[in-house]
Amino acid sequence: MSGMASDHNTSSQEEYVPHYLQKEDPFASKLSREADIIAGFYLTVIGILSTLGNGYVIFMSSKRKKKLRPAEIMTVNLAVCDLGISVVGKPFSIISFFSHRWIFGWIGCRWYGWAGFFFGCGSLITMTAVSLDRYLKICHLSYGTWLKRHHAFICLAIIWAYATFWATVPFAGVGSYAPEPFGTSCTLDWWLAQASVAGQAFVLSILFFCLLFPTAVIVFSYVKIILKVKSSTKEVAHYDTRIQNSHILEMKLTKVAMLICAGFLIAWIPYAVVSVWSAFGQPDSVPIQFSVVPTLLAKSAAMYNPIIYQVIDCKFACCRSGGLKAKNSLKKSRTYTISAHGDSVAMNETQLE
Repeated sequence: MSGMASDHNTSSQEEYVPHYLQKEDPFASKLSREADIIAGFYLTVIGILSTLGNGYVIFMSSKRKKKLRPAEIMTVNLAVCDLGISVVGKPFSIISFFSHRWIFGWIGCRWYGWAGFFFGCGSLITMTAVSLDRYLKICHLSYGTWLKRHHAFICLAIIWAYATFWATVPFAGVGSYAPEPFGTSCTLDWWLAQASVAGQAFVLSILFFCLLFPTAVIVFSYVKIILKVKSSTKEVAHYDTRIQNSHILEMKLTKVAMLICAGFLIAWIPYAVVSVWSAFGQPDSVPIQFSVVPTLLAKSAAMYNPIIYQVIDCKFACCRSGGLKAKNSLKKSRTYTISAHGDSVAMNETQLE
């Protein structure tokens, strides 16, 4: 029985032909021209807002680069990844949607797939590192104090090496990049899982190391932070005023980081679900018109972060203006500044010396 099942599985894999080999032109759009134009306009707006927003964040951060805290350095790296997706990737898909077909051939397809996966993986791993930093700073104050700027730069090197490795692995012959079912975009070849056991191993490795494991670390970190916050008031009260103020500011950064991670995961999880279903479900069972929606939602992730920073900035501006009178009444004060991206999130705390 098991032998027959194995033979059936092997034969079904051998018989499976991915969507991009079923027709002579894998890059022809499977959507209507009207749908392509709407998608093109949508990505144009997303691309412009993302480029301007993340570019502004990087510019403002560069003006005070020597004063950036470790957590700020990591979130600046997130803006670099988001800007990379917008500048390197989105023009290809925008032009293709308006052209009603992918016009850059297989070389352009593989480049676009590599760039999208590289910057997307870099974003997720950066957020994983930020969540661990927040976890140490909030839940283990004694450990968090030794996390310095040079640790952040070492972490950046690891992040870029990690993203480069997994994005380049498909070129080593164990995977590939292929056109999406709707034809005007490219991604990892999830459909290899339908063709062979080696393809299944490749897809499962990508899912674990570039999605499930980082997401699990993020969820673990913020769950522990939430639990810690509920019981941290009495513990922090035993420290001096400066550490108490620092803890309050770290919590502000933590809230920003949690919003960033939530926005990223909300944007990418639907795409991940559709991709997994395409890889391990019934061949071609995901309708083409349905598959384009999660793709467009995922491409909008790079736009959310600058909006989050500006919303938080407006919220804290009221606190800053409300604290001016108290600040003027102090004979001697020290100002502590916290920033998630450049000057986007600032909160002034005064301490009597």
